[in-house]
Amino acid sequence: MVINYFGDGCFRLQSGGTSLLVDPNNNRLKADVVLKTLISTDAPAAAPNEVSSPGEYEIKDIQIQGWPVPKESTEKFLKTVYLVTWEDMNFVFLGHLSNGLEPEILEEFGESNVLFAPIGGGHFLSGEAAAKLAKKLEPSAVIPCFFKTPNEFLKAIGQKAEAQEKFVFKKRDLDGLKTKAIILKSAD
Repeated sequence: MVINYFGDGCFRLQSGGTSLLVDPNNNRLKADVVLKTLISTDAPAAAPNEVSSPGEYEIKDIQIQGWPVPKESTEKFLKTVYLVTWEDMNFVFLGHLSNGLEPEILEEFGESNVLFAPIGGGHFLSGEAAAKLAKKLEPSAVIPCFFKTPNEFLKAIGQKAEAQEKFVFKKRDLDGLKTKAIILKSAD
């Protein structure tokens, strides 16, 4: 599995010839499956390979479950958090989350291997709030997004991490890791 970061909340996960793109910030990035965590309520219908609302989906052997975030959604925007199961690994995407989640949604995530957490503060979780959420979920790895600098998050989670171009791993590489912070450089 290879994970690349394209700034804001945009990630591409790739395994073999299959790719998943999360929250693309432009139309030039392409993938087999596109996941959107924030959409306008008057957005046009999603493309066949696009998941942009709560529910259960399966595309290209990738299982996707989405839950609405009603306390953060409005009449104009719908926020969704996702659990993606792919190659026996669980990926949790918190997208544009700015507050914590209800305990019943957290329980749905079960054992997550990789957590993608917004840590920018303001319209997103603060670094400290993201660290608390990561400690509750106990993923093998946590990858922050929507940040200018990850320092507050790294301090709150009690780790140091050097930014890397991409995160390349197999499931066995995550075994034994406990909430390891992975900082990715934006490819854009």
